[in-house]
Amino acid sequence: MATITLAIPDKIKEDMNKLSWVNWSEIAKQELSKEEILQEELKKVRIIVSKSKLTEKDAEELANKINKSMHERLKKEGLI
Repeated sequence: MATITLAIPDKIKEDMNKLSWVNWSEIAKQELSKEEILQEELKKVRIIVSKSKLTEKDAEELANKINKSMHERLKKEGLI
């Protein structure tokens, strides 16, 4: 089974922590497995991607720049 990581707002995480007995991974897995929702979202992504002029290499470079920028910002703010 594959693993994914999601970023959520701090407020939601605080609320989730108050309900530590809830298996949030299982809830997320159930929600993501709802076929019609997933298919609609995938359809939207495919439409966006089909219009993109970025190559896979361009996308990787952009992702690396974003990651570096976010890392520097979080470090500057003392969050990491």
